[in-house]
Amino acid sequence: MGASSSSESEPATPTAQVSAIFIYPIKSCRGISVPSAPLTPTGLRWDRQWVVVNSKGRACTQRVEPGLALIEVELPTEAFDETWEPTKDSYMVLKAPGMQPLKVCLNKQHGVADGVSVWEWSGSAWDEGAEASQWFSDYLGKPSRLVRFNTASEVRPVDPDYVKGHQTMFSDGYPFLLISQESLNALNQLLKEPLPINRFRPNFLVEGCEPFSEDLWQEIDISRFSFLGVKLCSRCKVPSIDQETGISGPEPNETLMRTRSDKIIRPNGKQKNKFYFGQNLVWNWKDSSAKGNGKIINVGDPVYVHKKVSSADEAAA
Repeated sequence: MGASSSSESEPATPTAQVSAIFIYPIKSCRGISVPSAPLTPTGLRWDRQWVVVNSKGRACTQRVEPGLALIEVELPTEAFDETWEPTKDSYMVLKAPGMQPLKVCLNKQHGVADGVSVWEWSGSAWDEGAEASQWFSDYLGKPSRLVRFNTASEVRPVDPDYVKGHQTMFSDGYPFLLISQESLNALNQLLKEPLPINRFRPNFLVEGCEPFSEDLWQEIDISRFSFLGVKLCSRCKVPSIDQETGISGPEPNETLMRTRSDKIIRPNGKQKNKFYFGQNLVWNWKDSSAKGNGKIINVGDPVYVHKKVSSADEAAA
């Protein structure tokens, strides 16, 4: 990316601030809003560490199983302390309509499940055992298992065409997703029924900037931590699923296709017939901010933009 297509400056004042932080321990299940969260190179701590898989080991998501949206996930409050380590009495608790709560021990290693796949990646994972398998099989009405990312043996790199040397767990493709409140407000002005941010499943909601300005951000600091904006987030069916009911409808995808497709916002870029909402990030953890303890992002933290492109045409997508 040449200097002619980007602007670099040392901002004296923040461009935005973090207004909410969300963690989704189980891929496609309900998120948790937290006041602060520890950073790791693969995402916020606990984010997408688990995934439900079918009888072939393939990841189940709301695209095929919208009922996953109704599964509430609870973690111990202290789980979001940077130095906390679970004991044998530490549990993730799952609740869903018509189901008894399921307790998943955070400190128990089950057997290994081989042949787990999420999109292009496949590998092994920790199997959370027979009780969890029965619970998800009963809820979804088909053989299912709950598995946990095996950090001891597995690495899932992000797409090296966009950024090299970064990893994620069971997220779709990148360890962090950022959206601005202003972008949501702008979209909601076009919709008959305004939608909550949970339709879009970001990790960071920020406010104080111009609508869709996050499209342009290439290098930002959140608090003292350096992040790279690596790819506009192309959206799938999930934003069209009501997260309170699991029922899908035409919006907001119809409006996003009309107003946020590559044909509209990136007319000179390669057309993929996709639409975009939000910016995928990686933490530039090899920089100096990664040293020592205190690697925590808090609601209220400032966002400084150090480098951006001049239009969405120049953004990676």
